[in-house]
Amino acid sequence: MLLKAQAIAKSFGPVKVLTDASIQINRGDSIGLIGINGAGKSTFLKILVGELKFDTGEFVRHTEEIGYLEQFPESSPQFTVRDVLGRPYGHIENIKKKMRDIEDTMASGNDVDWNALAVDHSRLERDLKNTDVQDEDKLKASLKKVALPGDIMDRTMDSLSGGERTKVMLSRILVQADSCDILVMDEPTSHLDIETVEWLEDYLLGSHCSFLVISHDRYFLDKIATRMTEISNGKTREYKGNYTDFITKKMLDLDKAEKEYKKYVNNKRHQEEIAEQLHRDQWYLTAHKTREKLISKIEEKEKPEEKKEITVKIQSAPKSGKNVITCKGLSAELGGKMILEDVELDIHKGDKIGIFGSNGEGKSTLIKALLGKIPSKGELWVAPGAKIGYYSQNHEGLDPNLTVEEQILMVIGKDRRGDARAILSRMLLTGEDVDRPIKTLSGGQRARVALCMLLLDETNVLVLDEPTNYLDIPARHAVEEALNEYGGTVITVTHDRYFLDTVCTKVAEVKNRHVRIFNGTYSEMKGRPNTKEVVADADEYKVISPFTNWAVGKKYAKNDRLLIAPAEIDGFQWALDQGKIRKTGGRQRKKVAAPEEEKGLAKK
Repeated sequence: MLLKAQAIAKSFGPVKVLTDASIQINRGDSIGLIGINGAGKSTFLKILVGELKFDTGEFVRHTEEIGYLEQFPESSPQFTVRDVLGRPYGHIENIKKKMRDIEDTMASGNDVDWNALAVDHSRLERDLKNTDVQDEDKLKASLKKVALPGDIMDRTMDSLSGGERTKVMLSRILVQADSCDILVMDEPTSHLDIETVEWLEDYLLGSHCSFLVISHDRYFLDKIATRMTEISNGKTREYKGNYTDFITKKMLDLDKAEKEYKKYVNNKRHQEEIAEQLHRDQWYLTAHKTREKLISKIEEKEKPEEKKEITVKIQSAPKSGKNVITCKGLSAELGGKMILEDVELDIHKGDKIGIFGSNGEGKSTLIKALLGKIPSKGELWVAPGAKIGYYSQNHEGLDPNLTVEEQILMVIGKDRRGDARAILSRMLLTGEDVDRPIKTLSGGQRARVALCMLLLDETNVLVLDEPTNYLDIPARHAVEEALNEYGGTVITVTHDRYFLDTVCTKVAEVKNRHVRIFNGTYSEMKGRPNTKEVVADADEYKVISPFTNWAVGKKYAKNDRLLIAPAEIDGFQWALDQGKIRKTGGRQRKKVAAPEEEKGLAKK
């Protein structure tokens, strides 16, 4: 055991962030920490690494070799590359901190062992002198691994290109992982493209470190996590397995908790009715008091939390013609540099195309060329009936000085305040948040306001640039559900591989100035060697009357909920035809047996 936290509580003033948070990290662990935005995930990490003090609870740590990668801005003028690679848990910084602690102790004037402190301080000075050179070489070696030159060390982060900043952040992870027992990471993939994330996954899986990682990247969590810890209402709950395993087990837990609570409520009500009847019929006896004592001893069940969910319904305009956008030999330049050339696209009505590729390859340039926002050469035809809605990852359509409500009223009319509030509440924007200027909102809140703007517009073509950026997992799932139900055409740039699998029917890779189209999901494009199971979308059904599925030998009781993937629907069709199950409208992802052709591929 490397680290253990038990029943940790933390408040900021009257706000209780954590009330009962626990975790144990052993050697070889790879743990995903999840929860909605504001659940207290980052606070919990800071307590575990010693940056924050907790109010109550128990904490044991058997290693000081802990690396911490906090959420770090993409660019910052006051920090150099050297600062970023070593801040705040680099080896040099640890030595300097120990020296300052000794100096503070000596300056306090307390009764201390001056000779022992002087020896320790002298040893640390010697270590610091030797380490300066060693760490410098180590930092340059980590930069070399990501193809950055060593002379970049003293440049400020804001002077680097987006791609260079991304590589510095990746190099920072390498520096930490090499010398740590535990690596604690807060959104490590948020600045990385797909190619780099997959490189990072392989690196981490081959490392000796134990990991605790906050991430909204569900594909990443499926790849590296062997345990999941969820923070909800200030408490933690642990699940074995990766993110997909967590989804299945969480649904079963919620269903079980709901059944147990209903049973408790019904039993208590029944006993209360008996006590009341005894009191009426035998008022001269004390039998009802005995019954009331028995009622008071019934184990009380906590009511399951009512889950607030984002509801997104994107309005569709009348359908366009069969062909929506066609381009032949399309090319685009920026600053005299050729970004795209000889692009051939034929986008049909109902297509849902996911565009991915490394940073700087030209993904955003492609969609801007298709929208006519930048000049291009070659043939480009957009259907006259195409009503296009555009979502920018930078939220350019939002006025930072307006409040959230004012932004919506600018679109629907100032006399429709009630409608504005109703639309915003569907995205869980209520109370004080509605009256705050947009510039004071978090990235996730601004993204939800921008999505509200999409809800207000009837479109038949959606062009989306990183629609899941800044969103937590429940919000991402809501957007995916909405896009799956959307009747129009979707063209989206994204680094979210889970989104590419869930929403997109085609994927387009932008690489070396060209665009390659694949009919299918991202995972299908990449292939799944040695696959026995795959993750697929599944619709949720409620059992209306009990039945047995003899194909698998399983019984289902009334009000049970089950997930059925498209590949499994034939086995339940008779139950559906006879009204024994009914679709609820919910959707989750679950593991199902891989198609035979994939199993065959794995054997070859």
